Amino acid sequence: MISLLIVVVILTAIAYSGGDESPSPSTAERAAPLQGTANVTITSVGDVVMGTPEFGLPPAGGSTLFSSVAPLLKGDVVFGNLEEALATGPGSKCGGPSGGGCYAFASPPSYARNLKAAGFTVMGIANNHALDWGTSGQRSTVTALDSQGILHAGRPGEIAVQKLPGGGSVAVTSVAPYSWSQNALNIPSTVALVRKATTMAPIVMVNMHVGAEGSGATHVPRGGETFLGENRGNSRALARAMVDAGADLVVGQGPHVLRGMEFLKGRLIAYSLGNFLGYKVFSVKGASGQSGVLAVRLALDGAFIAARFSPTTLSGDGVPSPGGSGISIIQSLSQEDFGATAARISSSGDITPPR
Repeated sequence: MISLLIVVVILTAIAYSGGDESPSPSTAERAAPLQGTANVTITSVGDVVMGTPEFGLPPAGGSTLFSSVAPLLKGDVVFGNLEEALATGPGSKCGGPSGGGCYAFASPPSYARNLKAAGFTVMGIANNHALDWGTSGQRSTVTALDSQGILHAGRPGEIAVQKLPGGGSVAVTSVAPYSWSQNALNIPSTVALVRKATTMAPIVMVNMHVGAEGSGATHVPRGGETFLGENRGNSRALARAMVDAGADLVVGQGPHVLRGMEFLKGRLIAYSLGNFLGYKVFSVKGASGQSGVLAVRLALDGAFIAARFSPTTLSGDGVPSPGGSGISIIQSLSQEDFGATAARISSSGDITPPR
């Protein structure tokens, strides 16, 4: 495993209006594979909310939120989906206290240090709560992450590039079905962004925050998904388009429950890693309380080598700890939803392609 070097961000401030404006990998030179190192490990988790003033903030400034699972958060790239703003003050989308079906999530900007201490190197900021405190809250989030040297991806045209000691890098994009993010509903535009990422780094990860929500959303349907009347995208079509565009790993969140995994063209797609941390904001009943940490080892050209899913479970306050039934959940969902392309998951959480 490669030790982390100081990370940098390369932001491509390009807002695609639609259409595939970038050449395909066959006509654009893909970034050269890493040199002088054996492999790269990308570790990912699901949705993260570190508490809100309205529903309750954790003791000790949230410094112990990740304590039980910190040993699992190891890798050359450690990714989480930040489903909240890091902001304070007025400006909530609810116009006041949450209620009546309106929920606005935000933790103090100082909580970015909890992410850094836990080991996160990149956070996704494309999701339905990223703009809960408006554009000023989004700016506050970016500033807070920058202050800790944590990369971020998710705004239109944004690509996070993490430099590695081997002389190469990993590019990360994050998408969601909203105009303030790289829009997952505009697949041609997102394909163009992923193709651009392949020219910037030899390994590309795509994070997608799409799909319906709740205990009834554990299966990945064929076709589009909606939630509360909102178009939440087409998970299968999006994930497969990302692989076709050159993504080496696709990891999803959004449904707040675990979903199955499959392989396409030798690349792993994990459709949802569920709720990783939700201090007093997420339901922890049944499937909603089961999550995990996905660690994927890739070769220098992005080819799959190995992966492991380590299950975690949420306490009554939404704090994660190792354990739970996540492995068996993903085993059954993968087979039921994907059949011949389903990932094979052992009882210990080891993931291998289908035979």
